[in-house]
Amino acid sequence: MKPWKVIDRAPAPGGGELVLHQRGEEFAIRANGRELMSSRQHGSEEKMAEVACTGLAGKRPRVLVGGLGLGYTVRAALDRLPPSAEVVVSELVPAVVEWNRGVLAPLAGRPLEDPRVKVEARDVGELLREAEGHYDAVLLDVDNGPEALTQEANRWLYGERGLSAIRRALKPRGLVVVWSASSDQAFANRLKRAGFDTEVVETPARSKGGGPLHTLFIGRVRAS
Repeated sequence: MKPWKVIDRAPAPGGGELVLHQRGEEFAIRANGRELMSSRQHGSEEKMAEVACTGLAGKRPRVLVGGLGLGYTVRAALDRLPPSAEVVVSELVPAVVEWNRGVLAPLAGRPLEDPRVKVEARDVGELLREAEGHYDAVLLDVDNGPEALTQEANRWLYGERGLSAIRRALKPRGLVVVWSASSDQAFANRLKRAGFDTEVVETPARSKGGGPLHTLFIGRVRAS
C-alpha cells in the first residue's frame, strides 16, 4: 500500500493545524492527526444535499452550505438545483478553498467553478445572524456533530441561540440539515423545541453503502 504524503498545511480555526494528505488518488484532511474528511467516504455529505435540495421550488432557490470540505456537498446540491439557484458556501479556512480550486477540484467535478456558487470566507454563524427569511435550505457540516466540535466557539450554533438564528435565516417551511458522526437525542430534542419539525436519519458514510453510519438531523420550520 502506498504511504500517505503531505500536500499542504494550514492553521486550523481555534488552534492547531489542518493537513492535506494524498495517497494515490485518495485525499484526506486531518486536524492534529485526526481525520476530518476523506475522499473514500462522502455518501453522507451527498445525502445531506439530496435531502435539502431535491424539489426546491421558487424562482431562485437560495442554499447556505456551512463547511466546504472536499466539495462533495456543494456538488450534490448543484446537481439538484436549477440554473437560477444561488449557493453560498461558508468556509473559514482560506487554504481549504484554495485546495478545492486546485488539487482537490477534480474530486467533485470542480463545483467552485459553477457560476451559482459564492464562497464566503466567514463564519457561518455570521451569515446566519445577518439573514432573515433568506434561505430555502441550510446545510451544516462544520463539526463532527453537535457535541464533537472542531472548535469550542461553535457550541452556540447547536444551542437555543444558534437554532433561533437558523430559523430566522430560513424562509417559511425552510429546511436545515445538520451532519453528525453520531446520533444525539438531546440535540434532536433542542431542534424540536426551536420550532422545527424534526427527523433523524442514519445514512452510510460511503456513496455505494458500507462504512460507518453517520447521522443527519433534519429540521423543517414548523408551520405557524
